[in-house]
Amino acid sequence: MPIRAVLWDVDDTLFDYGTADRTGMRLHLEHEGLPGAYASVDAALDAWRALSVRHWARMTAGETDFTGQRRDRVREFLSRELADAEADAWFGRRAAHYEAAWALFPDVLTALDRLAPDYRHGILSNAAAHHQHHKLTALGVRDRFESMVCAAELGTAKPEAGAFHAACEALALEPHEVAYVGDEPDIDARGAVAAGLTGIWLDRRGRGGRPDLVRITGLDQLPGLLAGDTRFGASDTFG
Repeated sequence: MPIRAVLWDVDDTLFDYGTADRTGMRLHLEHEGLPGAYASVDAALDAWRALSVRHWARMTAGETDFTGQRRDRVREFLSRELADAEADAWFGRRAAHYEAAWALFPDVLTALDRLAPDYRHGILSNAAAHHQHHKLTALGVRDRFESMVCAAELGTAKPEAGAFHAACEALALEPHEVAYVGDEPDIDARGAVAAGLTGIWLDRRGRGGRPDLVRITGLDQLPGLLAGDTRFGASDTFG
């Protein structure tokens, strides 16, 4: 049976999270000052990114909740104890700069336009639904996706099969009728394949090295890939 729908990751797939995160934090530190633990702004940005990854993993593992991981990130980044209200206020000031830097990747709208006549679209994210809804609305594309399933509300996260299956159920489709596109080779593409979907790794940085996965380096390649349906053909189709 052909692919009938595309499920999408959001951050670093549709939304240029990496650029917005670094730009927003750089502006935030210009106003707040550089914490003494860091020799440079770049060192602080790298530390914030690493903390974000680690504390998101804690949340998806059920060790904390969405608000808790934000507070923990701030406290560890600043290397000091803060009351919840203080941590929330610091994160809120940072978030204002971050949101001002939000942008889609340049290839997103063209790809969605090309795919719209032939495929339904949904979101599966390891973030929180209210946050991704706000983000996609601000970026002007929320109405492009008929469903949105997020780990914070679902209680399970990619790469667990249950997350992918819940997103397929939201579209009332079987896993073999759905492709999943995301920027992480294991969490996204390999997890999707293990759950019975067609997993597609969007390797924007050209990392390569995963011949077991179907890989594209830009969304301009996605319509042709889906039309050819290479689920049972060669992987790493685009170099």
